[in-house]
Amino acid sequence: MLRIFKITAILEGISYLALFCNMLFIKPSYFELYHSLLYPIGMSHGVLFIGYVLLAFLLKNKMRWSLSTFGIILLASLVPLGTFYVDYKYLRNV
Repeated sequence: MLRIFKITAILEGISYLALFCNMLFIKPSYFELYHSLLYPIGMSHGVLFIGYVLLAFLLKNKMRWSLSTFGIILLASLVPLGTFYVDYKYLRNV
């Protein structure tokens, strides 16, 4: 299950960056392309976000994360590049 969490964390981070790129770079220039990309990118990011949070809750006891570590892992899903930090700091040696 830890391997699935690591993959989900990376994919969630990539989808978050793709959503930001769509909002910041494509929207001002290509409004039609923006609307055609918004739903699939947003839906995939939403599914990956929910999967990330659920897997974090399932792994909390198995990995023996303290409350502060668990809070950082959950908050990382809200910050751009946060899931990459979690993968580097908490999941790299496991």
